[in-house]
Amino acid sequence: MSRTTSLEPETGRRRSPIARIVAASLVGTTVEWYDFFLYGVAAAAVFPHVFFPNASDPLQATLLSFATYWIGFVFRPLGGLVFGHYGDKLGRKKLLIVSLLMMGVATFAIGLLPSHAQVGVLAPVLLTVLRCIQGFALGGEWGGAVLIVSEHGSPQNRGFWASWPQAGAPAGQLIANGLLAFLAVFQSDESFLAWGWRIPFLLSAVLVVVGLWVRLQVEESPLFRQATERADARAAAGVIDTMPVLLVLRTYPREILTAMGARMAENVSYYIFTIVITTYVTTELGLGKSFALNAVLIAAAIHFVTIPMWGALSDRIGRKPVYLIGAVGVGVWAFAFIALLNTRSFPLAVVAVIVGLLFHGAMYGPQSAFFSELFGTKVRYSGVSIGYQLASIIAGGLAPIIAVKLLRTYGSGTPIAVYVAICAVISVVAVLSYRETRDRDLATVTKGESV
Repeated sequence: MSRTTSLEPETGRRRSPIARIVAASLVGTTVEWYDFFLYGVAAAAVFPHVFFPNASDPLQATLLSFATYWIGFVFRPLGGLVFGHYGDKLGRKKLLIVSLLMMGVATFAIGLLPSHAQVGVLAPVLLTVLRCIQGFALGGEWGGAVLIVSEHGSPQNRGFWASWPQAGAPAGQLIANGLLAFLAVFQSDESFLAWGWRIPFLLSAVLVVVGLWVRLQVEESPLFRQATERADARAAAGVIDTMPVLLVLRTYPREILTAMGARMAENVSYYIFTIVITTYVTTELGLGKSFALNAVLIAAAIHFVTIPMWGALSDRIGRKPVYLIGAVGVGVWAFAFIALLNTRSFPLAVVAVIVGLLFHGAMYGPQSAFFSELFGTKVRYSGVSIGYQLASIIAGGLAPIIAVKLLRTYGSGTPIAVYVAICAVISVVAVLSYRETRDRDLATVTKGESV
């Protein structure tokens, strides 16, 4: 990656090198996804015991724990709306810093929470409030992180560069699972449930400091600055622009629905392959939680490496073909995933998660470039955030709850695979219904945006 800076031809202003922009986005998204996924893993392995010990049975406790997990997804669209609006008005960089601070404070505070045994029902209430803050912060994070890269990078390599912030998800998962797996090995179950689980939450403070330092080094998106200059010129002429949120809802409804539909298979499959697996192998197969944690740990490392490869492939053959490979792949592989887990063989379980996440990466790699290309600059933060985060409520947010409910009702993993396959069909239809976007110019003034 180039380390030299360049000058913007329109202004002569020095531009941050793409390597620094990518690093800033990747570090920030890794920290935020670490915080978010850490909660997800803990919701499956720890929180049922610490915050919901009075449930009627283990699966009921897990359902209650996953309900607080889902609340975070409910607040993600709200965060997307607020951060998207101000990100389109004030800039990508400022809002990214705010979201990182919010997420870090909430995660650190979870590590300090008293248990149900100490304060009763107040414990899960406080947990839920902090989860809401996490969801709100993450709702604003994703759009800004991918846009600041998409709007800096060259059009020819947009899919590759924009896929790096996406790699922050498996990187965060890798760190979260790695720490929990490490602690589970070197601590007894009693010590881990008593205090050991708190360590990864408290360590998030260190990661946030690193993320802030890196993000403060980058420049604002040049495309955003150009769009702002056009808006200032219109304001000087007495023209009042429509609020970005209202403008994107009025002029880009099809694009929002396309993004939501495309996310169904990607979002649901990821949480089945990385979060629900812990519940499935412990409650259904009677195996230890380290079985699932270690399998996901290995697969996340491979996932991190392959996401940019899928992004680069989308630069060559288009966003749609690569995305469809992933959507069809997870729909079919879900059945093999369950079958391989049922063997209770750790090597086969690793294969199950690796292949599942490889197909997921085919969607996740080109996704940021694909969604960025759906919207115009002055509403792009709002558009990608709304489309991405609204889908999270009905997709990833509900996935653990629906999967555990199916498991509890049918006592089998096959209905979970059917659920993933149905979501895959929705994504295939959504992607096929929209034209290829790879060759779009992000600087072009589009729907509802006057010059």
